Amino acid sequence: MTTTTSTTTSSTTKKRRSTSEHGSSGAALKEQRLRELLSGFSSAIVAFSGGVDSAYLSVVATQVLASGALCVTADSPSYPEHHRSLARQVAQAFALRHEFVPTAELERAEYRANPVNRCYYCKQELYSTLSAIASARAIDVVLDGNNADDRGDYRPGRQAAREHGVRSPLDEVGLTKAEIRELSRAAGMATWDEPASACLSSRIPYDHEITDAKLRMVDQAEDALRALGFRVCRVRHHDTLARLELGRDEIVRALDEDVRDEILRALRAVGYRQVAVDLQGYRMGSLNEGIRLRAV
Repeated sequence: MTTTTSTTTSSTTKKRRSTSEHGSSGAALKEQRLRELLSGFSSAIVAFSGGVDSAYLSVVATQVLASGALCVTADSPSYPEHHRSLARQVAQAFALRHEFVPTAELERAEYRANPVNRCYYCKQELYSTLSAIASARAIDVVLDGNNADDRGDYRPGRQAAREHGVRSPLDEVGLTKAEIRELSRAAGMATWDEPASACLSSRIPYDHEITDAKLRMVDQAEDALRALGFRVCRVRHHDTLARLELGRDEIVRALDEDVRDEILRALRAVGYRQVAVDLQGYRMGSLNEGIRLRAV
């Protein structure tokens, strides 16, 4: 019985090791294809939000194209300050050619109205800005960080990308989020395990007007939660009510009396009168629940 267990365990261990090695090999092969794809451009602008995917793409594009890669981060009220800070850190650590450029999506009435395809108007503004820079500087192409896992999601911004001829190299070579994290970790990138994020407007329910003041409240509230040690957090903005979506392993801590009081003080200081913890925890696109959407 002991021998059988030992043999089975050994077999299982070998199988797991083989699977792990195969996964790593698969990601490495895709990265090689990515490098080959990027080498076909003489120059490129990378839309660099500071998140996991665009950070990885920015680093690889810089390794392949050197000064031919320009990594551009939008400077806008709809982008979290946390991500701008990450972009600065990655740019410094990997010697990226990096610039911030202002975008003006809040000046667009369609964007402020916050329809279900709000992301289209945001990306229209971003890609119009990046395309203008590419044209003025004779840069070959604009790239974004969409990956293979994004294909079935509701992302109206993809329409704007197609309209502006934006390429998605990570998706084109089939790299998934898990593989990008794996490769980022191997490259020594601090962003490898950064939680997924989105623009701050995604915290405001559809058809509720987006304003600079609301975005600032959300940004300050999420910064306050991170300062209290919460890693995965969203502050869904319901007027004067903040609905907190936290990592499921962090919900219990938020209900601790002392931590609860700190959360209340911090969020009331930025303007919320009531704070609720969503017991379902964080889930991507929770404000899409109950709305019929199709993959874009």
